[in-house]
Amino acid sequence: MLVAPMRLARLSSAVMLWAAIASRGLFAQQLPSSADSMQLRGVELRYVLPEPLFDNGPLTDPVKALYVNAWAFGGSKLWQLVSLADSTEINAFVVDVKDDTGCLLYPSDVKVAQEIGATKCVRTRDVKSRLDTLHAHNIYTIARIVVAKDPLLAERRPGWSVQHVNGGLWRDRIDIAWVDAYNDSVWIYAAQLAAEAVRLGFSEVQFDYVRFPDEPKEAMALAIFAARKPGESQRAGVQAGISILVNRLQPLGVPVTFDIFGLTSSATGDLGIGQVWEDFITVADVVLPMVYPSHYYRGSYGLAVPNAEPYRVVRNALMEAIERSRPFANSATIRPYLQAFTLGRRKPRYTPHEIREQIRAAEELGIETWVLWNPRSVYQRDSLKPYREVTAVTGGAQ
Repeated sequence: MLVAPMRLARLSSAVMLWAAIASRGLFAQQLPSSADSMQLRGVELRYVLPEPLFDNGPLTDPVKALYVNAWAFGGSKLWQLVSLADSTEINAFVVDVKDDTGCLLYPSDVKVAQEIGATKCVRTRDVKSRLDTLHAHNIYTIARIVVAKDPLLAERRPGWSVQHVNGGLWRDRIDIAWVDAYNDSVWIYAAQLAAEAVRLGFSEVQFDYVRFPDEPKEAMALAIFAARKPGESQRAGVQAGISILVNRLQPLGVPVTFDIFGLTSSATGDLGIGQVWEDFITVADVVLPMVYPSHYYRGSYGLAVPNAEPYRVVRNALMEAIERSRPFANSATIRPYLQAFTLGRRKPRYTPHEIREQIRAAEELGIETWVLWNPRSVYQRDSLKPYREVTAVTGGAQ
């Protein structure tokens, strides 16, 4: 009976061979005993070899991902997350390339990013080495790019921004400035960053905040969208924007995906933010409805406290999503964002049980791909299935 080793060991022979030749490699020196103390040295062999050392092609298994914020990716926490992926079912990371501050993960060559100072607040300067390490661990890399909620761009490019009727920039309830989603330049900037991320080694791009602000009507009445064409609706503005992203990135041959409100699958309108389910599933490779139970109103699906019913909320929301997609041939893959955090003092606290209940709801419906979201990028090992070794049987029973 032959037992195959864990994921890291799959590549050990090749990696150690090249490391011995070049006196550097995946970890450069002796492998540390703890993932917490692991230090990265760049896997720079691909720059001298005729072909890349690690395959960065499409993932054949269903994506089971963790959201990794820019600070976690750029710091020592990354090694803890890699260790978690090595020992569980996780096979992908969604990494913030541009988050909702407007800051970037790494120094960018995109002209607008340089002009507005987005490269002055980067989170890491060794992105290639870190990506190479993820690829060596068979972790599929997805670049998350926030589009319309970009206060840095809004403040440095006021002509691209939402204006206040009384002058100056319009701001939301937490005093954040937004860019004008009717403005094509906003979407082109996001597409340029996405293309750069792909060239650096990301295998997929994921766009978030592809919408207008979710603010009360009274607040929105004070907002001026200067780029809006006469009679243009918010829905039309979002449609035009996502078309720009898809058309510009399609030649790169990577999946183009979108995060959208979980309620989009049940809403009859655009939720006041310009998002309509059909507009996304007919152009995207993947749509990611954010079906966090804590974000549903009391009474949703007949539930007094939706946050306390993670299985029922996720199952109902995804059943609606499946039904909305059914009439369309070749509609986008549904990959839900699931809640792996506790929202404030709301009960219950989200333990591995609540997280597994959401995964169970998705997988019972045939949806085997999902992303766990915790804004702090802290995840509970017991909420994930362990990675099982593959056993090959020769000449007898297992």
